[in-house]
Amino acid sequence: MNSTANEVSGTVIRNPVIWADVPDPSVIRVGTTYYMVSTSMHSMPGCPIMKSENLMDWEIVNYVYETLEDNDAHHLRNGQYVYGKGAWAASLREHEGTFYVCFSSLDMNRFYIYRTTDIEHGQWERSVILGLHHDPALLFDDGRVFVFHGNGNIRIVELTSDATELKKDGINQQLLETERDGIGLRCEGCHAYKRNGYYYLFFIEWPRTGNGRRRQICYRSRALQGPYERKVVLDDDMGYFNNGVAQGGIVDAPDSTWYAVLFQDHGAVGRIPCVVPVSWIEDWPVFGRDGAVPEAFDAPLPRSGAKPLVISDEFEYDDNRLALNWQWNHNPDNRLWSVTARPGWLRLMTGSQASSVLFARNTLTQRTEGPACSGSTRMDFSRMKPGDYAGLVAMQNRFGTVGIRIAANGDPCVEMCVNRGDGGEETAEQVRFAGKRIYLKIDFNFRNNTDIARFYYSMDGAAWIQIGDQLEMKYTLDHFMGYRIGLFNYASVRSGGCADFDYFRYSREA
Repeated sequence: MNSTANEVSGTVIRNPVIWADVPDPSVIRVGTTYYMVSTSMHSMPGCPIMKSENLMDWEIVNYVYETLEDNDAHHLRNGQYVYGKGAWAASLREHEGTFYVCFSSLDMNRFYIYRTTDIEHGQWERSVILGLHHDPALLFDDGRVFVFHGNGNIRIVELTSDATELKKDGINQQLLETERDGIGLRCEGCHAYKRNGYYYLFFIEWPRTGNGRRRQICYRSRALQGPYERKVVLDDDMGYFNNGVAQGGIVDAPDSTWYAVLFQDHGAVGRIPCVVPVSWIEDWPVFGRDGAVPEAFDAPLPRSGAKPLVISDEFEYDDNRLALNWQWNHNPDNRLWSVTARPGWLRLMTGSQASSVLFARNTLTQRTEGPACSGSTRMDFSRMKPGDYAGLVAMQNRFGTVGIRIAANGDPCVEMCVNRGDGGEETAEQVRFAGKRIYLKIDFNFRNNTDIARFYYSMDGAAWIQIGDQLEMKYTLDHFMGYRIGLFNYASVRSGGCADFDYFRYSREA
């Protein structure tokens, strides 16, 4: 009875549907279930798969890969890294019971295609094609497989029927040249579909003229190889600092209603997804209501319980595998972390030296969320060595940390540090600290484009003392990722020490 009532009453979709960094969404529907993949860049495991019954409430159910490559840059070794690189703009599709994800990696100059028959629990098989296929869109069409890709000059390539390699003598050519006049960033971020005999290609572009914000473009054609007609289908910022809601694709519901899942640049928290109703007039998609993205609208989709994207964790695990909400900054060294060595605690051990948290192996992160959120931990630093620094980080290029640093004589100090400008750490404040355990906390505020983080420590977890400067958070393209909160421990002198974290407790303000 409740299920029927829920289906009749439907869901109120409120934008943004996720107020956190879930960029470049690619969404499909299989039966009554929606699946989404998102860009993950340097976070591991990568390419998160999210699941929803109503496009509003999403949960993480899988990742496409544990690690992408085995080299110094992906391992944060020898001063190399893949910040802002790694996996970009994945395309998710299902065809005859098999799920496919494809994307390019700028640092590797490769195009990756993964496939599985079990999107929620399965392992993914991988194929690699040399060369970039920028912002790819995968399309299965009458027994053939195509990828559209590019920026400005859009190309089409044909794959083999199993989508594992380029098809010999298949299509491989420039498909169309998108607008140049008055355009700063030409069309990219392709999503491809076939409906009612038309091929549809969706892009974003960023004009220099007019309001000068990102907007959603649609090209359509009766023939795969064109010619294509063009139309602007959405140009709206939801009243947020001229940041256009754009880039993404469309998906239908079982009752034949349609929606677009796009994202909006939202300051330091990152790029946040929005759902937009879509109607059709003369086989052109019409996005939004009166040309705008509604803050809320009724959708004939079933209600479901909200699942947290960011979680608290008491680190009580039976085996050495973390909840899916956690991701490592670059590839982890799995020898040097554990949630079973000391039951009920996360242990981070040092195995190499680092110059700052940007180069610290095994930094464990989750997203931050708007409009405001907070994360705290209790840390046991009794087994840290001189030169070790461990604690909590607000992670982006312009990072802020709060934690314990062990002096050369073995004395602990609580420190708040920031990026001094070259990736190294500048100490904003240092305080002598007695004891073996400390409570640490970071508060994030993303309201009204005023992005501030504040840092605290405590001796009892009740009375908090602010330390250092507030951090003016900035979203920078060298990381190309919204701020994350993370737990870290690194050695600057010699390895072999460890820090133990009793829990991570998280709260979000509505």
